[in-house]
Amino acid sequence: MNAELISVGSELLLGQIVNTNAAFLSQELAVLGVNVYYQTTVGDNDKRLTTTLEQAVSRSDLIILTGGLGPTKDDLTKETVAALVGKKLVHDEKSLHTIEAFFQKLNRPMSENNRKQALVIEGSQVLSNYYGMAPGMVVSTGNVKIVLLPGPPQEMKPMFTNELLPLLSNMLGEKTPITSRVLRFFGIGESQLETDLLDLIEAQTNPTIAPLANEGEVTLRLTVKHSDTSEQKRLLDETEKKITSRVGQYLYGYDDTSLMEQLFLHLQEKNCTIATAESFTGGKFSAMLTSISGASSVFQGGMVSYSTDVKENVLGVSNDVIKQHGVVSHYCAVEMAKCAKEQFSSDIAISFTGVAGPSEQEGKEPGTIFIGVVGLTPEPLHFDLRLAGSREAIRDRAIKYGCFYLLNEMKKVE
Repeated sequence: MNAELISVGSELLLGQIVNTNAAFLSQELAVLGVNVYYQTTVGDNDKRLTTTLEQAVSRSDLIILTGGLGPTKDDLTKETVAALVGKKLVHDEKSLHTIEAFFQKLNRPMSENNRKQALVIEGSQVLSNYYGMAPGMVVSTGNVKIVLLPGPPQEMKPMFTNELLPLLSNMLGEKTPITSRVLRFFGIGESQLETDLLDLIEAQTNPTIAPLANEGEVTLRLTVKHSDTSEQKRLLDETEKKITSRVGQYLYGYDDTSLMEQLFLHLQEKNCTIATAESFTGGKFSAMLTSISGASSVFQGGMVSYSTDVKENVLGVSNDVIKQHGVVSHYCAVEMAKCAKEQFSSDIAISFTGVAGPSEQEGKEPGTIFIGVVGLTPEPLHFDLRLAGSREAIRDRAIKYGCFYLLNEMKKVE
């Protein structure tokens, strides 16, 4: 089956929002073995959408549209598709009841245009929306299936997974179960990872191996088809073993986890508490850790010692260290971590000092980063980095490196 994705919305063309829907759908369809050959973004214009649809129908077996199912006049997707397939729009009573109940619960009057969201193409298969108002639908024209999904990702993703995915599996006549495992790597670039695994990637059959770069990290998606679940696991384990024998030192987790989540789980498992002292990261490490439910079991506290005066007079960094080595140094990073551990009575502590940019500091270029860690080993640890990118990218990558270093050091003492 060859598929085509059409994202509808002028806000996408204007760059006001990022199109994450297309990436999600392409990844999910790849798991099913569906080829996505075209992705198109079109504004809220019925003529341009009609032209796009006509072209899609001429070359694809499956067309998935996202967006344009809302209550306003510029939401034209279902009207345009209905005209294309020669069907009228009718109210779906179940969806209409859901929308009415929503407004009754809020004790707010429902405007007439909200009723528009319950309209579906006559004869279509309706996809229920449990996270919003507008239902999705599947309609046929000839041998082509056209799917309409809502634009908001928090509505589109569960609708695809819970409502559409079973239908697609039936359409494909897929009898062999498909399972995926995502390996998450940090500290190695996509090009280097591919180089190290090139022969495995080129020889892939079952499981398949798909690399993907994402926000300073790299993932490998292993996908296997087999009727026996134990054989699926064996094939995935075997492929993973080949991969980790080469680049296992960069593997930190699986599937939908993150570096911070893995760090939290390790801290929790070891009944270990942590404190922080942050300078150029501005408390971002602490904020990310405390955004995880249950973080109070591992996080003691932290200090944003942004200025030199606060580093010395509040956090307690030695004036001698600052005078001899400056605040942008591994000496200062270690002192900051020591002070944080002492002040917050934690088992371990981590610190961040450096230059995020855009200007130099103490003669150090932007991207010069020092991370201090105390409490994991008899002697303090420090990690010196040279990062590139925007100010925000440098801050974010430094935090990820901090998590990665802590995870690696904690594994060494297990």
